Amino acid sequence: MKKKLGLLTSFVVAVSVLVTACGGGTSTGTGSTNGGASGEKAKRIALIMRQNVGTFSAQYINGVKTEVEKNGGELTVFNADTDLSKMASNLDAAVNQKFDGILIDHGTAEALQQGTQKAVDKKIPVVLFDTDINIPGVPVVAQDDNKLAELSLEKLAADTNGKGNIVKIWVAGFAPMEKRQVTYEAFQKKYPDLKEIAAFGSATNNTALDTQTQMEAILKKYPNKGDITAVWAAWDEFAKGATRAIQQAGRTEIKVYSIDLSDEDLQMIQAENSPWAATAAVDPSNIGRIHAQTVFQKIKGEQVPDNVKLNPVLVKQEDLPKDKKVTMGDLSQYVQEWGK
Repeated sequence: MKKKLGLLTSFVVAVSVLVTACGGGTSTGTGSTNGGASGEKAKRIALIMRQNVGTFSAQYINGVKTEVEKNGGELTVFNADTDLSKMASNLDAAVNQKFDGILIDHGTAEALQQGTQKAVDKKIPVVLFDTDINIPGVPVVAQDDNKLAELSLEKLAADTNGKGNIVKIWVAGFAPMEKRQVTYEAFQKKYPDLKEIAAFGSATNNTALDTQTQMEAILKKYPNKGDITAVWAAWDEFAKGATRAIQQAGRTEIKVYSIDLSDEDLQMIQAENSPWAATAAVDPSNIGRIHAQTVFQKIKGEQVPDNVKLNPVLVKQEDLPKDKKVTMGDLSQYVQEWGK
């Protein structure tokens, strides 16, 4: 979720920002009226986001923006700040303003089914990312959320020999989270000696910081070494908060296993004595690129499958070098499957 969530601290999308008259939309296009060498008018693409927080979201947006500009288009980002009602209003605004294509990030059918159908009826191509709307002809780009959860949980089980006490950080109400929870429930049955002793999680505009505060309370409740073996965080914003709380408490014997990855996450994973042991992820920039690429295929009338699934990779702390900092750009040098 993807993902689509904490504090933007180390990654800045280098774009000029202006608030448009469309009620909360942020234009990140070039401002050109030409769609490239053909001289056609630039295609206007709306990105309807449930929220835009953290470095994962920043890198995802950058991927969208890069692909839109590659196709001579202009991107406008509508951020709902976690408010599904606002997200639905933003979608209605994009439809009424007759954007050439609409991208939806982490929506729900309950909030957006009607608006999406309205766009389809008006012949506006729509492509979803990690959204549970099911309308024929509306492609869904998705990470393999079950595989993401499986990779991270199996690494946790291997490192703990299938025994110990774990804390789960997860939140309901997001399509990818619900899928990850299904895999987690199967994991609990497979490893009965890994006991869940606490579970919490909430998606806010300060997810990482709020998670840190909540994790600090858990650590006080279980103050002794051995009380907690590991933390499973179903989103990297959760993992950031948990990692900081564990480090500040001096409890780095507790290991963190997560889903999603960004440059900021890599810095934390590589930090000395970091408890963050592994994360399963798809490159967020690549997600954004494919999301935008798919809507341009729809605009051009090309055939697109209704489901575009992206395969995740497990990134382990032990695979990363000790003598240099790794970024997402050169991660493939150390994790062979990355970016493929």
